[in-house]
Amino acid sequence: MSDSAAPDAAPELIDRLRLIEEQPLETRAQAYAAVHDELARRLESAPTDASSSP
Repeated sequence: MSDSAAPDAAPELIDRLRLIEEQPLETRAQAYAAVHDELARRLESAPTDASSSP
């Protein structure tokens, strides 16, 4: 299952998540929080599509 609109960063994210899963629980929680923060910053800084506004 592949989304043609998926960014090229997807393979890097998958590799990063696999590395996180191999870590001890305490480290995983911190690493997932860092990934969450990074993705949230990317979403907030992404250009908005004014035509899709209600």
